[in-house]
Amino acid sequence: MNTTEIFLIAMAIIFTLPWLIWRVGRTDYHAPLVVVQIVTGILLGPGVLGRFWPDAYAFVFNPAVVQSLNGIAWWAVMLFVMIAGVELDLRQAWVHRRESSITAGLALGTPLAFGCLTAGLMLLHDGWIGPRAMAWQFVVGIGMACAVTALPILILLMEKLAILRQPIGQRILRYASLDDIAIWGVLALILMDWVRVGRQLGFLVAFALLGYAFRALMRRLAERDRWYVALIWLTVCAFGADWSGLHFMLGAFLAGAIMDTEWFDQERMDRLRQHVLLVVMPVFFLSTGLRTNWTLGGEAVFVAAGILLVASVGGKLLGAHIAGRLLNWAPGEASIIGWLLQTKALIMIIFANILLDKQVISSEAFTALLLMAVASTMLTVPVVAPKLQRLREIVLRSHSERTSATSPAPKNIP
Repeated sequence: MNTTEIFLIAMAIIFTLPWLIWRVGRTDYHAPLVVVQIVTGILLGPGVLGRFWPDAYAFVFNPAVVQSLNGIAWWAVMLFVMIAGVELDLRQAWVHRRESSITAGLALGTPLAFGCLTAGLMLLHDGWIGPRAMAWQFVVGIGMACAVTALPILILLMEKLAILRQPIGQRILRYASLDDIAIWGVLALILMDWVRVGRQLGFLVAFALLGYAFRALMRRLAERDRWYVALIWLTVCAFGADWSGLHFMLGAFLAGAIMDTEWFDQERMDRLRQHVLLVVMPVFFLSTGLRTNWTLGGEAVFVAAGILLVASVGGKLLGAHIAGRLLNWAPGEASIIGWLLQTKALIMIIFANILLDKQVISSEAFTALLLMAVASTMLTVPVVAPKLQRLREIVLRSHSERTSATSPAPKNIP
């Protein structure tokens, strides 16, 4: 077979296998299709398919096919990260700045501290740190991976739980938005290449100047033209960030973050995100799975993933509960907010991909982070759904009691 035919076989596998698992297995409650696609990518990688059926793996995922898939994956993830940047709404966070800053700071800082401690333990053993990383880069990188909240997936999960447009959902979006900014800022610091620092500073200056002109241009354009100009802007920013020694995904995020959500129809933006997830992101999941590695032994990787999961989930929950005490939240809210904010999925996988590309972490550490991201996302809906139901019952009961207390007593009828 030629490369085109093998490529089409790979694409058929990418879209067929996860969908069958999701639909036939009815996994949507515990594992949405996005999670199933990520897990399938791991199963099709060298650690599973490559180990148990090496001939099939080498035939389907040969270098020419992988190179073609990588091109699609790069464009897919750039679009997805740009959309995540556009969806940030920092104005609402500013209006509620005290509550938002306290909660976002604790929800980020606590798992970051736990993750850094875990990374310190990992440094005591060979095989986790990347060949080009300094110890502080590895520690902060792992810590931030534990602190990440996947804003786009958080939106999808809150839609599923029917709280996205409710007050608690909008509060969670504010907290996640602030954390998103901090996460990408710290990532830029980790990726600073002191040999090419001049290029990186030049990129940031050019981004600020061009960004001002870009915003002025976008305000003058009709909406149908803004979509095309946004894609051009995306490629320019991604190229500049990668050329400067940062990473094209950091440029993609900056490209989206500088745009205002009001420039685009929200319904069309939602559809674009859904279409990106449907049409091209499964290729990114597969390419991510192809990078998994188990050479340290499956046991060590799973143990590291478990410890990272505890650090991530425990840190988010502790941070949310401290914020709840300081801000006098209603009973049960802190647990719901903490569990939703610990959702990792795509953004953490993107974050880990960048660390692996820059050789800050090893492929074994990447595999452990990937497993942690999948587990944290699978836990979210099954844990949060009953907690939300209990919170709704408490609110209804409290409302009923207040109504009964304020209504006049019934007259005695002889």
